[in-house]
Amino acid sequence: MPFFDFNDIPEELVTPEKSTAMAKLITGTQVELAILRFNAGEGAKMHAHPQEQIVYMLKGRMKVMTEGSETIIGPGEAALFAPNVPHGTVMLDDVECVSVKGVIGGLGHRPA
Repeated sequence: MPFFDFNDIPEELVTPEKSTAMAKLITGTQVELAILRFNAGEGAKMHAHPQEQIVYMLKGRMKVMTEGSETIIGPGEAALFAPNVPHGTVMLDDVECVSVKGVIGGLGHRPA
């Protein structure tokens, strides 16, 4: 059973075609855990992916957009993104959040 120290995991830009998030990742065979960091004004353009994803806010506020709605979440709140549902985000503050995403075909947060 592997153990991890997030202090030892290098930060990387994981999806530059969709998002400005810098992330530290732990990837298993079925699930991936990421600590994401954004600066205020950054975010993710509208996109969809086959993986289910949960984002839990640690610091700052994030505006989450789906087709036809917008919601702001902050520390202690979370969003559940269903597979293949278009969504996007804009950071209202500097943000740090936890993202848990399913792994499909070996892919989680990182692109193919």
